[in-house]
Amino acid sequence: MNQMNYQKQLDAIVETIANAHTIPTLLLHSCCAPCSSYCLEYLSEYFSITVFYYNPNIFPEEEYRHRAKEQKEFIQKLPTEHPVSFVEGAFDTDAFYAMAKGFEHCPEGGERCFRCYELRLRESAELAKKLQMDYFTTTLSISPLKNARKLNEIGKRLENEYGVRYLVSDFKKRNGYKRSTELSREYGMYRQDYCGCVYSLKERERQKEGAALFENQKGAH
Repeated sequence: MNQMNYQKQLDAIVETIANAHTIPTLLLHSCCAPCSSYCLEYLSEYFSITVFYYNPNIFPEEEYRHRAKEQKEFIQKLPTEHPVSFVEGAFDTDAFYAMAKGFEHCPEGGERCFRCYELRLRESAELAKKLQMDYFTTTLSISPLKNARKLNEIGKRLENEYGVRYLVSDFKKRNGYKRSTELSREYGMYRQDYCGCVYSLKERERQKEGAALFENQKGAH
């Protein structure tokens, strides 16, 4: 299954829902308000959504609090077709670092990130089952830096494990990522320049240092 098919699969699901004139419930795991913006604008036409903010990977705590606050405020501002509610998960950093143990030096986008996907999706599946939701999914696939194939593989595996349908997605398609940047500007949202964890922050700092060094060397010639 290639990534191009996920949006087509989602198209078929929402078309079936629209034709049935039903409003199923959806637990939407969100990594941040900017990434949730397009997803909420798009999905709220078809679903009654509960946004689940569960991101124990974020570092430092001040960054976590900032993103959580912005998520709550954005939900209150965005006009939606159907109601959107908010649930904040535990900021359990111990769970994240236990998951990352032994994978600290993996490159961004590698196995450590895949394990982080599963940590957050598993918590989402558990809550979706507890709340008796019809579907669960995540905003993560909207990022060009996130592996939609891996996210959907994990989601479908958890669907079988928990008995709650996983809504397949590749939200970056159909200009979804572009729309999220437009909504971010429209609502004056803060767009962070690193994924969230301490490892991604260090990688971003190395990139900035490398770019600065390159510019200095270029200027010396």
